[in-house]
Amino acid sequence: MQKVFDDVNALDKRCVDQFGLSEDLLMEHAAASMMQYIGGKFSNNEKILIVCGAGNNGADGIALARLLYSQYDVSILVPYHVKSAMAKLQYKRANLLGVNIIDTLSELSVEHGPDVIVDCLFGSGLNRDLDDESQRLLTRLNSRRGHKIACDIPSGINKQGQVTTVGFCADITITMGALKTQLYSDVAKDYTGNIIVSDLGVHRNIYETATNTFLLDSFDMQLPLRAKQNSHKGSFGHLSVIVGNKTGAGIIAAEAAFAFGAGLVTVVTDENVNIPFHIMQQHTLPEKCTAIAVGMGLGQFIKAEMKKILDLDMPKVVDADLFHDEIILTVLNHENVVLTPHPKEFCSLLKLTKLAEITVAELQNNRFKYVRLFAVNYPKTVLLLKGANSLITYNNIIYINPLGSNVLSKGGSGDVLTGLISALLAQGYSVINATITASLAHAMSAKTYTKNNYALTPMDIIEGVKGL
Repeated sequence: MQKVFDDVNALDKRCVDQFGLSEDLLMEHAAASMMQYIGGKFSNNEKILIVCGAGNNGADGIALARLLYSQYDVSILVPYHVKSAMAKLQYKRANLLGVNIIDTLSELSVEHGPDVIVDCLFGSGLNRDLDDESQRLLTRLNSRRGHKIACDIPSGINKQGQVTTVGFCADITITMGALKTQLYSDVAKDYTGNIIVSDLGVHRNIYETATNTFLLDSFDMQLPLRAKQNSHKGSFGHLSVIVGNKTGAGIIAAEAAFAFGAGLVTVVTDENVNIPFHIMQQHTLPEKCTAIAVGMGLGQFIKAEMKKILDLDMPKVVDADLFHDEIILTVLNHENVVLTPHPKEFCSLLKLTKLAEITVAELQNNRFKYVRLFAVNYPKTVLLLKGANSLITYNNIIYINPLGSNVLSKGGSGDVLTGLISALLAQGYSVINATITASLAHAMSAKTYTKNNYALTPMDIIEGVKGL
């Protein structure tokens, strides 16, 4: 996993104060990293348009143009007067060198547009809505063909990761020094493209300091591969899936759990339902179960019985219907509980806990803010907030899973996730390791799906997990 930061200004200042690296030197390394990427991907003499703002993000772009000038057909678009000291210095250098500097897009050749467009308009500190001129410019840039590169942050994404009007749609974002949380809002996922980090004169291990936010990758996944030969079905746990009068979701979770290593899976329901032959069914909780999944399809499940189940001292995953009932409050200080709400359910949970009363739209614009708010108040509980970039929190640490895709946006997908997490809990995983591994496995299952991205079913996810 990689470190992620809300703000890197303090890290830049540390480079200057402690390591003697000047602002000019940091900027040269930023420009050199973008040059290295372009040089490795595009042939000499291709057309490159670098769109530069008035501040230091624009200065990075002007410095890049100077480095590329001798090998590529480079033009700098400077729609606003440069303002920062570094932008003025870089502008002077590029001008003395003879780099083509233009004021409007209309000055470019209509017949042959740029092969590469580099966005250096606004950096990570954007804290205002874009003016009409900037909106029109970004709209025109997005409509043009060519490989699109964002310098540090795609323009239009503000400090909270919001896009209030228009954002630059990048194929790749080269972010400077360290990863930033605003790159991993759900909204930002449609603008960033692939994300890589540029060193700024010192290795990331030196540049970065302590943080409580981390980006997950596939290497953090610890699959329940079996090593011990002298074993039996009970060696791999017994999961109980509690189901009300809507049994479909619970059966999906049970199937997922069985496919993810749980030795035994029992559906506990008062209903008489047809279930797969390898899944057991009972009206009461099995005595020797090692984990519980509860919340899916509960309907009118008897509240008194539910309280008994929630009070049991064993690992449990709580999902779906329970986020709309005050009974959820009884488990929030337990140490062996995983909550898996989608945004609407999390809004309900925030209201029940009296932490906040917000709309889904407000939550989606401030996901990190409200996940942190919950984490501070309930640090012992694992929370997984579903989304384009799922957020997991435990002990005041946030883990970001960026591997999900729109393929998974189907009914039943969340029930599979519940089954995966609870299967690992039944097998003895810690609550945080179970949640991280299951979340990654859930996301990775879609990577091998070869049919149209609208066609995935819950059973396809389960099949994908089997092949990881």
